[in-house]
Amino acid sequence: MRILWHSINIKEVFKKLNSSENGLSEDEVKKRLKEFGENTIELKERISAFKIFISQFTDFLIIILIIAAIISYLIGFLPGREPNVVDSLLILCIVIANGIFGFIQDYKAEKSILELKKLSTPYAKVVRNGKIKVINSRYIVPGDIIILNQGDIVPADARLIEVENLKVDESMLTGESVSVDKCVCDLPKDVNLAERKNMVFMNTIVTKGGAKAIVVKTGLDTEFGKIAHSMQKAEKKEAPFTKEINKLGKKIGIFILILIAFVAGVQILQGKLDLIVVFLTSIALAVAAIPEGLPAIITLSLAIGTKKMLKRKSLVRRLSVIESLGSVDVICTDKTGTLTENKMTVKKIFFDNLEVDVSGVGYETKGKFTSNGKEINIQKIKPLLEAGLICNDTIITKENGKEKFIGDPTEIALVVCAKKANILTKCKRDGVVEFSSERKMMSVACVKDGKRVLYSKGAPEVIIEKCKYKWEGRLIKKLTKKDKEIILNKVSEFASQGLRVLAFAYKLLRKSDKVNEDVEKDLIFLGLQAMIDPPRKEVKGAIELCEKAGIKVKMVTGDNVITAKAIAKEIGIGTKAIQGKDLDKLSEEKLKKIVEEYDIFARVSPEHKVRILKALQSNEHIVAITGDGVNDAPALKRADVGISMGIRGTDVARQASDMVLLDDNFATIVEAIKQGRTIFDNIRNFVNYLLTSNFAEVFVVFIASLFGYLPITAVQILWINLLTDGFPALALGVDPPRKDVMQRKPKRKDDGIIDKRLTYLIGAIGLKKTMILLITFLICLISKGLVFARSVVFTGFVLYEFVRIGVIRYQDKLSWFSNKWLLIALATSIGLQLLVIYSPLNKVFGVVPIDLFGWAVLLSGVAIGAILAIVITKVIIKITE
Repeated sequence: MRILWHSINIKEVFKKLNSSENGLSEDEVKKRLKEFGENTIELKERISAFKIFISQFTDFLIIILIIAAIISYLIGFLPGREPNVVDSLLILCIVIANGIFGFIQDYKAEKSILELKKLSTPYAKVVRNGKIKVINSRYIVPGDIIILNQGDIVPADARLIEVENLKVDESMLTGESVSVDKCVCDLPKDVNLAERKNMVFMNTIVTKGGAKAIVVKTGLDTEFGKIAHSMQKAEKKEAPFTKEINKLGKKIGIFILILIAFVAGVQILQGKLDLIVVFLTSIALAVAAIPEGLPAIITLSLAIGTKKMLKRKSLVRRLSVIESLGSVDVICTDKTGTLTENKMTVKKIFFDNLEVDVSGVGYETKGKFTSNGKEINIQKIKPLLEAGLICNDTIITKENGKEKFIGDPTEIALVVCAKKANILTKCKRDGVVEFSSERKMMSVACVKDGKRVLYSKGAPEVIIEKCKYKWEGRLIKKLTKKDKEIILNKVSEFASQGLRVLAFAYKLLRKSDKVNEDVEKDLIFLGLQAMIDPPRKEVKGAIELCEKAGIKVKMVTGDNVITAKAIAKEIGIGTKAIQGKDLDKLSEEKLKKIVEEYDIFARVSPEHKVRILKALQSNEHIVAITGDGVNDAPALKRADVGISMGIRGTDVARQASDMVLLDDNFATIVEAIKQGRTIFDNIRNFVNYLLTSNFAEVFVVFIASLFGYLPITAVQILWINLLTDGFPALALGVDPPRKDVMQRKPKRKDDGIIDKRLTYLIGAIGLKKTMILLITFLICLISKGLVFARSVVFTGFVLYEFVRIGVIRYQDKLSWFSNKWLLIALATSIGLQLLVIYSPLNKVFGVVPIDLFGWAVLLSGVAIGAILAIVITKVIIKITE
């Protein structure tokens, strides 16, 4: 039976764990270590390098290429044939190189589970046999009493026994941007993780105060351990692009089978050739039909894409995810640290009936104080800023020449606000009344300008009740009921904007006054400081671009709904919100509808995130999830595209993700999506180019062979493929983005690389190319014989492939000079072809030099082919719109 440790009385907790405040004995610890195991995140499944390597060779196109290489080699052992070792080795080398590249990427990704160990706390303070000891945290067991101080990392899940002004940063677990106040109290059963104030959780950080707690869960049983376990179980969805490549491979495979059957059938019916020759011809044509360079070109194009993205601060960990980014139509983003700075910042001040706006974001100590758009005199609000500086435990250090703030994020915000006004108040502390979650306030007594002064800070409703007077125009006046209403209305106004509001007050002390709770009365109200974890500057523009590109952005956060809605409104996401506790009541079918309707999902747990993701994916969305905390890891791994943060992100999140934003900038996602769409466009273009070329090669040979001629030899086909399927095709992969790349909707999930339009283009232009080359062959055959005709057609294949590239660029409205690598590749290929034709190498390839007549025929065909290709392209685009 699962025990809800936060909901039972503390005495019952001790009883169930058979422990006491004196802790456990060493003998009992040994027994429990055997029963519960060590307090570590040890996962049973290990990375199998062999399995990852083998998986690289399981897609359909790769299998076809391997079979083709084997058949090509084995044919050579038939009577009268020689093994084609070069062709076979070339295909296998391409396949193996491609596999090794993919293996390196995937192996790195699977190491994410091991990164969880790095987050284990090395040491912890425990009470054993009534004495405090420092031990390795792996030896903590349920029932142990632990002691926590500011700066400690919590070693296990524990129920609090004693607290002293305790605040804990749980953002890496819950997504809550503000440190959580903890207390010794009983809570109801249905309280979610972020609101369990009587508990502390493994790997969260104590930002203030201290505590004593009894350990209730260790290792994989902790909340952190559950995340580790669910991350291990999370099935990484097959990337959309991987599906596309497999789909393409199957299409090519089916085409090859049909081709073999057709060729064999026609030649058998003609009865001109014996069965062995028919079989050899069919296999040869089939091998020629396979674009053997396609997997390598796709892999290299994706690799080049990763380098481009790295320059733009995006580190891609899985190649196929680049294209997947271009298919994304929903981004589920965390709020804290992803949309926001993860740094509390004072944005509003209310002092002496004056509302002041404070500019600046994060811990930058430059900013302006304005009211109604005009900059104010800092001296007007100095008393309030001084109060925030004095009621503060923030430690300021220097790191690499820059100030570093250590402490509670709320108090850091107050210090930064004072520094913006260049206020550096110095006073000697004379006593402190500590904050507690019950009192909701704290006070600091100090000696300032020779006087004892008490400054108080806390929840507005608490501070106001402690006040009898107010500061008004440097005078001290009675605080009336109407004054209180004005202040509380301002508090409500700030809170409705998602701001966290603190109130400040002070009073002069007599020398005889003791600094305790009794002195916190008859205070003079100073004012309010309201803060928020603000949005990053670039986020609003990035979201606008996402929306133009047909991408929905949804906020999925552990923070409260009011703050989430305030941030969402400011950055333009939408404000329709639902909370995690409400999601628990929904069936999977109902949730599928809800995820489409709502923009914000607040107070969600890691389990909620995965449910939201699954619901969106079941609605046929391709989903990207951003996140930086441990709590994001399972969803990052399960998403179509998992995007983690490089600066604020945990190792677990980074290793579970597909892509890391090195600058933590949400705007970088837009650039990544743009790059993903561009790469898909480029891949589609060189598939268009390669398959059109292969179509023509196959059918020129096939049709001519029906009349007893072989227009090009096997060696010539291999050379053509080397010149045209290599560097020119690869150069297409680095074409720049089209002008409309971010103005169109993401491609549909069922919209493959070879869509209806591309099928028509490949077929129509391939047929046009076949007819022109056959006519060219016939003219030259009649005029100057077979060898000359072969030489002209051999060169014609190379030239016409470059015409195809020109038409593709015309279609995409790209300048020839926008891709220098393409120009270099084309010039190199033409140069090599001329070398073969006009040097002694022509004997190796069985060709002769082409004269003016041959060039006249060739160039005439090129001109006619280019014009026809443009006309055909325009017609097909029009009928497929």
